[in-house]
Amino acid sequence: MINIVSKRYWYFALSLLVIIPGLISLTANGLRLSISFTSGSLLEVRFTDLQSKSISIPDIRSVYEERVSGEPLIQTSGADTVLVRSKVIDQQTKTAIEKELESRYGKLIELSFETVGPEVSQEVTRNAALAVMIASVGILLYITIAFLRVDKPYRYGIAAIVAMLHDVAVVVGLASIFGVLFNWEVDALFLTALLTIIGFSVHDTIVVFDRIRENAARRRDETFEAVVNHSIVQTLDRSINTQLTVSLTLLALALFGGVTVRNFIITLMIGVLSGTYSSIFNAAQILVAWETGEVGNFFRRLRGRQATV
Repeated sequence: MINIVSKRYWYFALSLLVIIPGLISLTANGLRLSISFTSGSLLEVRFTDLQSKSISIPDIRSVYEERVSGEPLIQTSGADTVLVRSKVIDQQTKTAIEKELESRYGKLIELSFETVGPEVSQEVTRNAALAVMIASVGILLYITIAFLRVDKPYRYGIAAIVAMLHDVAVVVGLASIFGVLFNWEVDALFLTALLTIIGFSVHDTIVVFDRIRENAARRRDETFEAVVNHSIVQTLDRSINTQLTVSLTLLALALFGGVTVRNFIITLMIGVLSGTYSSIFNAAQILVAWETGEVGNFFRRLRGRQATV
C-alpha cells in the first residue's frame, strides 16, 4: 500500500510554496476590486456595423478619458463587444460616450449598464467578510458535533478549518497575482466562487474524515497513522474522479462560456483543485501530526524561541 502519510511535511511545504507568493502579492498590491466593492460604473456595448473596422482599446480609452476622471479598465469579448469599468458616470455622460463611440465604430447596442455607489459597495464588502466568518464558525460546529463519538472531535473541526483557510489563501493570493498580471478584478461572482470552494473543500474533507472514523473503530490494533493512510488510499480514487469530472466541466465553461464568467470559472477550477489537495494532503495530515504530538512540539519550540528572543 502507498504510504502517503509519511510524506506529510512535503505536502505542507508544497502548500506554503503556493500560498506564500500570493500572500506577498496580497500584502504589496492588495486585490484589484470591482465596482461591487469600490463603487463605479460598468458599461457593456456591442457594435452591429463594424464592417472592416476593428475595435481599438486605446481609442475607447481616449473617449472615456475625455469625459471621466481616472483610467478605465477595458475588455473585449469577441470582435464586436466591449466592457468598460470606470469611475461613476451619470446618464448624460454615458449618452455622450455612446454617441462618440457610434461616430467612430457605427451603430451599437447597449447590453448592460450598472452603477454602484460607495454606500452599496461598503455594504457588499461587510457582507462578504461576514459570510466567510459565518461559514467558518458553522463548519467548525458541524464537524465537531458530527464527530462527537470520535476521540477529541474538535481536532477534526480545526483541521477542516485549516484546510478551508488553505484554499481561501490559495484563491485570494492568486487573485491578487492575476490582478497585477492580467487586470483581474474581484467582484460579487468571485465571492460566490469563494463560498462554493469552501463548501466543496469541506465536503471533500468530511468524506475523508468519515472514512477515518469508520476505520478507527474497525482497526483498533493499528496506529492512528496507519488508519489515516488506509483511509486516504480508500478515498483517493473517489476524490480524483470527482476532481476530474468537475474540472472538465469547468474547463468547457471557461472555453465557451464567454468573458463575463471566465474569471469566475477559472477561480472555481483553482479552488476545486486546491480543495481536493487540502482535504487529502493537509487536513488528514494535520490529524496525524496532532495525534503524534508533532503539532504540540512545534508550538512548544515556537514559544521557546520567542522566550529566548
